[in-house]
Amino acid sequence: MSYLTRSAIPRCLTCRYCGGLKTKITSPPHQLQAKRLTTSPLVKMRLPYTPNPPTPSSPSEAEIVSRIEARRHPRPLQPLDLTLLHSPPVADGWNSFLGAIRTQTAIPADLREIAISRVAVVNRAWYEWMHHAPLAEAGGVSKEGMEFVKTHDGPLSADEAVPQGLNEKQWVVLCYTDEMTRNVQVQEGTFEKLRGLFSEREVVEITATIACYNCVSRFLVALDVGERNAVGPDGAH
Repeated sequence: MSYLTRSAIPRCLTCRYCGGLKTKITSPPHQLQAKRLTTSPLVKMRLPYTPNPPTPSSPSEAEIVSRIEARRHPRPLQPLDLTLLHSPPVADGWNSFLGAIRTQTAIPADLREIAISRVAVVNRAWYEWMHHAPLAEAGGVSKEGMEFVKTHDGPLSADEAVPQGLNEKQWVVLCYTDEMTRNVQVQEGTFEKLRGLFSEREVVEITATIACYNCVSRFLVALDVGERNAVGPDGAH
């Protein structure tokens, strides 16, 4: 077995990966010569995050921060919050709207989270996927079902058979989400299937959830909040 000593390694590789220790060579010399060292640039959100803890400039802004912290509790403020707080009034309205969608609707967690997760996949919003795919599984969507949500490129059609790992309601919500996100307009047949399974309140809340998280995903991706745009769904956890 041969070794490459510190003096023969580029300094950046030495200090970052082996700390000055000898690095074992497991490839034949001709393969080593063919390999090229690459480094990935540091990815940053397109704007600086606001300070954490926040530094409100007025009592009204302090109240906004308190409302956001109360909704997040016991978790800390998230990168999304620290981005929105560049505009405290927008952050406040966002917090109120998202709070209603997340905690005050009548739709079950599995349907809410599978819809949000599909929005994330279609819009390639991996920060959104990172947070909501685990919630979908915790809410009752099977691992097999979530694998379908993640890997099936679509477009999806409610006329097709329900895939393994999903139930009928999950499938129809998934197809409705897919159409709303891709096309905005929804085919009459898809809507009729949704209407046949859910009450008027539930239809409104499902539609509002999909619309809301399309807004969220576009904000996240445009600014690369959380620095997840380049990682893909499997690298987002």
